[in-house]
Amino acid sequence: MARYTGPKNKINRIFGEPILGSGKNLSKNSNPPGMHGANRKRKSQSEYAIQLKEKQKAKYTYLVLEKQFRNTYQEASRRKGATGTNLIQLLEARLDNSVFRAGLAPTRSAARQLVSHKHILVNGEIVNIPSYSLKPGDVIEFKAKSKANNAVLGLVKGKNPNINWMEYNEKELKGTFLAYPEREAVPENIKEQLIVELYSK
Repeated sequence: MARYTGPKNKINRIFGEPILGSGKNLSKNSNPPGMHGANRKRKSQSEYAIQLKEKQKAKYTYLVLEKQFRNTYQEASRRKGATGTNLIQLLEARLDNSVFRAGLAPTRSAARQLVSHKHILVNGEIVNIPSYSLKPGDVIEFKAKSKANNAVLGLVKGKNPNINWMEYNEKELKGTFLAYPEREAVPENIKEQLIVELYSK
């Protein structure tokens, strides 16, 4: 299963945001990577470079590689409505992201690992595909054996109250994907229109 395994802090420095991990090292060094650091003279970016960077930010944020991201975009473009909004909704509906949003894991990387190691049930069935797309009404939870695993339970942090498209049952450690989120409700700082413009060329 392909995924990014490189240095996380380098990615955070490229975008100047905690895309991967906590971003705690950004306070120490927020300069973009490169041998000249802050002293490097950088030309103004072209329109294409700005659009490409936004796509890269979305890919790293949702832990999606190039081919899968393009396929997600194509699916978004086939759906009714704004393609950019559809893209964000499809990324949010991914199983690994939904496990993270429900608070069953502290990060998307941890959520991805829980899914791939078969700790997660979708509507009572084991699903170990992180890119599995949830539909409104789908229920995600730990399988019974995982609920007795202290290492797994130690990852649970509870749902962010601002994530209103996921319902969380703290007693049963269960989350329900209520609906595709409205774009303004998704907190990620991604300018999806730039991604649409990039793919429209």
